[in-house]
Amino acid sequence: MKRISSTTRPANGLPLQPPRATALRGVAASAGRVCAAVLAALAAVAVASASATPPGAAPSTVAPGAVSGPASTAAAASQPVQFTLPNGLTVIVKPDRRAPTAVHMLWVRAGSIDEVDGTSGVAHVLEHMMFKGTRTLGVGEYSRRVSALGGRENAFTSRDYTGYFQQIPSAHLEEVMRLEADRFMHNQWADEEFRREIEVVKEERRLRTEDSPRALLYEQLNATTFIASPYRRPIVGWMNDLDAMTPEDVRDFYRRWYVPANAAVVVAGDVDPAEVRRLAEKHYGAIPARALPQRKPREELPQSGMRRIEFKWPAEQAYVALSFRTPRLSSFERTADNDDALALVVLAAVLDGHTGARLNRALEQGSDRVADSASAWAGLWARGPQTFGLAGIPAPGKTPEQLEAALRAEVARIARDGVSEAELNRVKTQWVASEVYKLDSVMNQARELGVFWSMGLPLDAGEQAIARLRAVTAEQVKSVAQRHFGDDQLTVGVLRPQPMEGKRRVRLPNAAAAAAAGSSAGVGATGTSAPARH
Repeated sequence: MKRISSTTRPANGLPLQPPRATALRGVAASAGRVCAAVLAALAAVAVASASATPPGAAPSTVAPGAVSGPASTAAAASQPVQFTLPNGLTVIVKPDRRAPTAVHMLWVRAGSIDEVDGTSGVAHVLEHMMFKGTRTLGVGEYSRRVSALGGRENAFTSRDYTGYFQQIPSAHLEEVMRLEADRFMHNQWADEEFRREIEVVKEERRLRTEDSPRALLYEQLNATTFIASPYRRPIVGWMNDLDAMTPEDVRDFYRRWYVPANAAVVVAGDVDPAEVRRLAEKHYGAIPARALPQRKPREELPQSGMRRIEFKWPAEQAYVALSFRTPRLSSFERTADNDDALALVVLAAVLDGHTGARLNRALEQGSDRVADSASAWAGLWARGPQTFGLAGIPAPGKTPEQLEAALRAEVARIARDGVSEAELNRVKTQWVASEVYKLDSVMNQARELGVFWSMGLPLDAGEQAIARLRAVTAEQVKSVAQRHFGDDQLTVGVLRPQPMEGKRRVRLPNAAAAAAAGSSAGVGATGTSAPARH
């Protein structure tokens, strides 16, 4: 039976612990702490903004800042090309001819943010059901055919989008485009297949959430941080909503959001844009256009006082998580919120962006250290509201209250004393180096372009972001540290360990039980996702 989970971060199972801080402890420190917001923000740093229209192809939309002329021909060959089919479906192509492989991704701008109360988790359940057949393919046949081509495939669900991908020899690109177009247009399955798969999703929730004290803490922290925003709900869904979910709930979500005007195909690798366009028109162009439902605004309410939850659960260590409401980057216009969002990303890197960063030096080292671990991260762009996070595990003999105070003291120190130019330059240099290495992956290139499309950002958003981040000044970092970390913007979550009872985890039958397990607030959702395993 196929198991598809939607889990983090980096970006991006469910991201049940918060994204870790930047992966900058060493140039390509994949084992380091990852701040997905930074990684997503800085995508495509190695990509120049050149473009060229393939011979015989219709004019296309390309990344801004394109150059032209003989000197740019070689560079332009690798730049992303974007066009829209008559039915509204967006297609983005990024040639990279270093190896005879290609990545094909279908992105749908529908995630848990598009769900309504009572059907939490339906976007993720639909992701599972998309592998259960079409009018012409039986259960599991899609995966068997991709495997027979020598490819691999999977899917992921996040708050903001759902994605499906295949990585195959480029010679077989047309076949996976045909299969994905068929699945997008003709997904269908029997009710009995849903009843089997919903049990898989429930077990995924048990394993990834209910068996993890920190996962449960972050659910409750998000439900307390957000009141009106759909981000308060977990991507995997509350267990009682999964218990009550029907096949028709899933089909309704599919019919509502899986329309060409709400989807994008991203192809990267050893491909020719003109040929991809021909194949897209052949296979995806036949999908009938349908109206996209109007999205109603569900803006988060202003916060006007500190919120605090305590979560008591069998665990070995305490844990402290601080969530500050902060601005998000909605565009590259020079507005106060956009400027602050970028400066907050730099602040997170100063605190926890490399070996020997401020949190590591001040909290994790020495005989009187206050933390076994401490981290910081900043949300940059998303369809919903963003937060700045601080978190850590108290050292033996230290209390959660001491660690909370120490985390806030490091931000207060920057608000008072600022940061040095040398400190700032170090994290900026590491950003550039890490992004050059990251973009060596064709999968990363395709994924970043899909994220940009999902957020309504230009194809060169990564390049624009890094240019803006490199221009952030020490004074800006000091300023955001002064203005965005007061009590009124803060929600605190504390995990209070209870006896392990032989390390047996108590599983929750539903979300109401989770709320009753020791919290003064409801239960909520966490971040974004990454490709899952099945």
